[in-house]
Amino acid sequence: MELKVNIYTKGDELPPMTCRNYFHSAELFHICEQTPRLRPYMVVVEREDGSVLAHLLVMLRYRSSLFPPYLYMHCRTYGEGEYDEDAMTESLTKGTTLRRDELFGMMLKALTEKMKRWTLYIEASDLSAKMFGYRWFRQQRFFPVHWMSVHNSLHSHAPEERISQRMKQHLEQAQRRGAETKEVESDEEFRQFMKLLKHHHWLKPKRYIPDAKMFQLLWQGQNARLFITKYRERVIGCCAVAYSGGDAYMWYSAFRRKSFIRLHPDELTVWHALQHAYEQQYRHMRFMDCGLPFRRNPFREFILSFGGKEVSTYRWFRCNIGWLNRVLQWFYKD
Repeated sequence: MELKVNIYTKGDELPPMTCRNYFHSAELFHICEQTPRLRPYMVVVEREDGSVLAHLLVMLRYRSSLFPPYLYMHCRTYGEGEYDEDAMTESLTKGTTLRRDELFGMMLKALTEKMKRWTLYIEASDLSAKMFGYRWFRQQRFFPVHWMSVHNSLHSHAPEERISQRMKQHLEQAQRRGAETKEVESDEEFRQFMKLLKHHHWLKPKRYIPDAKMFQLLWQGQNARLFITKYRERVIGCCAVAYSGGDAYMWYSAFRRKSFIRLHPDELTVWHALQHAYEQQYRHMRFMDCGLPFRRNPFREFILSFGGKEVSTYRWFRCNIGWLNRVLQWFYKD
């Protein structure tokens, strides 16, 4: 069976495909397409008849800042893409094999060839298994950085069964004082959501926050929710949660912890998102950026206080400056 890899850059040219994974869906492609300083690429493995065997959504991000000064583009993808499981099962009955990792290798090679001339680096995260694609990443000269992922299981225990008595007291105290968490419902609430999110990450250049247009489209869509914690008409906490494949994913968050320390806006915001996911019968809440596996990581310790489980994983990078990538490969040799 002859397979070919195509890369699509326009939404109206995408072939018909099954999209169960929101992070590799045509819907998210169209959202990225309409977002300033963000350009989507859909890497697709197709058969001779044009049917899609696998696809991988990649985001090209344009980043700039006056303080600290920088200007560059980088490429980001979440997970290893989506695959036609029926076609793979059918191939086994015909005596041929279609393996996920081999299809991924084809897409990764095409992606690297496409992006290496235009971007500073390529980043792949949130893979389903630590060792998935190891061989293919190495062939394309990616290097692995140890990372931590955290998820809360919602299918076996209710969220309140996993938190401490002290946190329960914090939540009750905040609610008695008038703090409440809700979904964004108006344009003014959306404006306050974006103001807090941008302000919170202003001095964190490593953290990429997309243009407000993306969050507006997520808010208007069916596969994401924006939550805010309010106190006396002021937004003191916020988060954006996406839903895919039966799981909830906390994608972005921001809190005014120091200004409203007695109201615990971080705990109240995350708690409400967990409760909402539990009530909607999602299996897990997955926190998408818990950082490097340092012994002390305040944000990760905070997330774990909700009773989650941490798992060591890899985040893969490829710097497209040859000599620098070789140095980083040596420094992060596994």
